[in-house]
Amino acid sequence: MQAIAETLFDAVYLISVITIGILMIAKSKGNREFRLFGIMAVVLGAGDAFHLIPRAFALCTTGLENFTEALGMGKFITSITMTIFYILLYYVWRIRYKIKGKNGVTATVYVLAALRILLCLFPQNQWLSADAPLSWGIYRNIPFALLGLLIILLFYKSAKEHKDKEFQYMWLTIVLSFGFYIPVVLWADTIPMIGMLMIPKTCAYVWTVLIGFQAMRNANKKK
Repeated sequence: MQAIAETLFDAVYLISVITIGILMIAKSKGNREFRLFGIMAVVLGAGDAFHLIPRAFALCTTGLENFTEALGMGKFITSITMTIFYILLYYVWRIRYKIKGKNGVTATVYVLAALRILLCLFPQNQWLSADAPLSWGIYRNIPFALLGLLIILLFYKSAKEHKDKEFQYMWLTIVLSFGFYIPVVLWADTIPMIGMLMIPKTCAYVWTVLIGFQAMRNANKKK
């Protein structure tokens, strides 16, 4: 039952997010913000596919324990693409609110992203092992969480200042995604049921993508 339900959920998620991303790229009509948002959605879906497709295959065949290496590699790739996702989201913020300068903020984004990716590359992560250390799961997620917090603050402040109703909940989608993700990092290995929080985490990312898609539709209607 879990295999069928989870596989269907993941399939709907991947197809939806990647399709929306492609539509945004195709229908952005030269709008840099929406084209970038579309690329961001495709990166999100394509990156998650490296982990979710092997997981679905494992659940529907011989079990997760027999696909440790494939799942670990998928998790590694997803960790990198999610970092890129937040860099792209940062530039969506800059374009949408016509931000100039802020070199310190940009530098902080790149430093945190680079640190996250660098930590992901360390062999101590043991991505391909069934007994990957929790400590390195925490280490590599510290700069990632700080990057997420920075993006949350930027969108919250700018949406409020500009009375931007279309993006007024963008900050909340990121809060929810991290709120569901952090317990999984900390406790999923010892309490497997906590892994179910990845479902609402995924829904939060879908909400993020839908906010951009709806904003594009509203903008195109005005033309």
